[in-house]
This record gives sequence, structure tokens and C-alpha cells, in this order.
Amino acid sequence: MGSFKVKENIYWVGARDWNLRSFHGPAFNTPHGTTYNAYLIKDEKNVLVDGVHKPFTDTLFEHIQEVIDWEDIDYYIVNHAEPDHSGSFPATMEKLRDDVTVVCTASGKNNLLEHYGDSYNYQVINSGDTIDIGARTLSFLEASMLHWPDSMFTYIPEDKLLLPNDAFGMHLCVSSLFDDQNDQNLLIKEAKKYFANILTPFSDLVLKKLNEVEEMGLEIDIIAPSHGIIWRENPEEIINKYVEWAEMKPKKKAVVIYETMWDSTELVAQKIVEGLIDAGIEVNFYRKSISDKNDIVTEILDAKAVIVGSPTINNVMIPAVTPILEELEGLRFKNKLGAAFGSKGWAGGAAQRIADRLEKAKINLVGEPFEFKYVPNEEKLDEAYQLGEKIAEKINKSK
Repeated sequence: MGSFKVKENIYWVGARDWNLRSFHGPAFNTPHGTTYNAYLIKDEKNVLVDGVHKPFTDTLFEHIQEVIDWEDIDYYIVNHAEPDHSGSFPATMEKLRDDVTVVCTASGKNNLLEHYGDSYNYQVINSGDTIDIGARTLSFLEASMLHWPDSMFTYIPEDKLLLPNDAFGMHLCVSSLFDDQNDQNLLIKEAKKYFANILTPFSDLVLKKLNEVEEMGLEIDIIAPSHGIIWRENPEEIINKYVEWAEMKPKKKAVVIYETMWDSTELVAQKIVEGLIDAGIEVNFYRKSISDKNDIVTEILDAKAVIVGSPTINNVMIPAVTPILEELEGLRFKNKLGAAFGSKGWAGGAAQRIADRLEKAKINLVGEPFEFKYVPNEEKLDEAYQLGEKIAEKINKSK
């Protein structure tokens, strides 16, 4: 059987996508694949929670049919209408009875209408609404912009089970989907990568929602998200990590990202790194063209300084550097220092362009852009080392 029991009369009926290598188009590299977690709750009223990406619809159907007959399903809860969860929605509705109720937020209904039409029996819910299904009660909490306007959490108080869709998830496909049956370091690494690359812009909302959950006094024994691992051993750990990541309290750490043509920018990058390290700062060092953008973003999440360098080509920065600057602006990190550097030939432009982009990303610059001509001499290399020291001093003085 592909389905498995999460708790008594609650089953995972989703799909594993072993071969997925990118998500959100090319935006998120997924070397470990992913899962699309859907759940089936059996009670006096039977409930399907979420769906799968359209290519895995047949797998979803096989798993549902291992657990229940189609005509016995009464509710279909859509916590989030993004196609990786709702792609199977139209085909699933064709299998279900005509009177099956689709439960979602008002925004969720609008999104489903936009994607799939209006020939369904919708029940729109608000935070605090409940549905009695027999021995269990389903309670709902709107989670707008975590990470779409339609997002919501479904909570089952009798089982102390939270079904939060994309929150607390990760892109990881493994044979066992429980946290206690996997490498904990890998799980936290992948959860951090997911948070950094997808949820960072909504960090204030994450904190607000977690405070709301705490104020509601929800007891949580299991968190079952819609991607990756089900947290049953220690759900408090991932909740605490979300608080830590959302608060964006930086470590004494710098991320240096650069690209080079004839090694000049790399020589200066190395000297900046030496200055940082000698001053006691942890450093992550990336040549952009051979590094995973999502790994870089993950390290930026808890770094205090972001330092970016590029040679000038055609009066602008080398194109390989541009995507990471786009990410910095879009993800809206807080509490960051920054610096820009780069080589030039007969005309410059790259370092200033990088500095301008860092400022647009609300990153506070340390000094003017550091630019040098052709090959750095000993004086310029000393200045680069001193720049590293200066940034380190700012990091060490920061709160």
C-alpha cells in the first residue's frame, strides 16, 4: 500500500515526486525531489484534505481508494489553491458525489473559480469556524499570505493535529515521511532552505500567526504539512525554528558572493574574506556561476552582512550576479549590512550598480563601492583586506 496511517483513522494519501529538480519554474532547485501530501480523515463524515500536482492525480486516486470508497467522502478541504496542491482538483471532483462540500477561504474560492470554474458546492470559512464530523471537530485558521492570500490551516483538536499546507514544509522526497525516521540535521537544513526562499517576505505574518496559534492555546502533537516531512517526534522544534528564522536575528556571519572574468575580482573577494575571518566572522563564500542560488539565499537568512562583487562588462555587472540581487530585493531581508566591489577596465559601472541594487533591497551599505582597475596591486589588496575588517567591526558592534 502506498497510503499510510498518520494517526488512527487519518491517512496520508499523497504522492512522492522523486525526480522534481526545480520548483516555481526555475526559481527553486530541488535536488531531493518533493512530496505532495494529501490526507484522508475517516469519521462519521469523511474528509479529504488537499490534493496533488496534476501529473500525480492517478497516484492520489490509488491511495484514496486503498482507504475509502469515493461515494463515502463528504468534504474536500482546500487549504491552498496553488496548482501543486490543486492540480488534481477537477479530476477529483469528477470522482466525488455531486453534493460533496469544498471547504476553503473566500480567497481560496476565488482562486479555485479562476482555475477550475464554478460548478462546485463551496463552503467559505473564516478563522474560528468549525465543522463537526463525528468524533472529531475540524477547526480553521486563516493564514493569508503564508504564502498565498488563500492559505489556511486545518486543526483537529481531538488528535492535536495541525494541517498547515505549505507552512512548516520542505522539498524533500524520502521513503519514510516521519521526522523521527530521518536525519534531523538534513530536515532542519531543508526546512530552513524552504523558509528562506519562499516564506522570508512574509516573516512578520509568520510571527503574527504563530502568536495567534499560541494565544488560541492550540495543543499540537503532530504537524502534517503538504510538502516533505510530517513532524510527530518534536513539532515544537520546527515551530521554534520558524520563530528564529522569522525574527531574522543575524549571527556574526557574512556571505560573500562574486563573479570573475580574469581572476581580479576573485583576488579582491579572497582578501575581503581574509579580513572578515581574521576578525572572527563566520563566512560563506560563493562564486555565483558555480553555486546554487537557493543555498546562497539560505545562508543569507541568518547572516548580518551580504557582500557582492562583479567585474564590469559593457558598463554593467556580469549577468550571473543579477539573479541574486533580484532575490535580495524580492525576499526583503531585514537587519543586513552590505558592500559592493569589483574590477573595471577602461570604464567602470558594476560596483556602483551592485551598490544601488543592495540599497533597493534595504541593505545598509558599509562605505562606498570598492572599485579597482584591471589587476589589483598590493595596495588595493590591502584595502580589500581592510574593507573586510571594517565590515567585521560593524558586524561585531551590531545587535
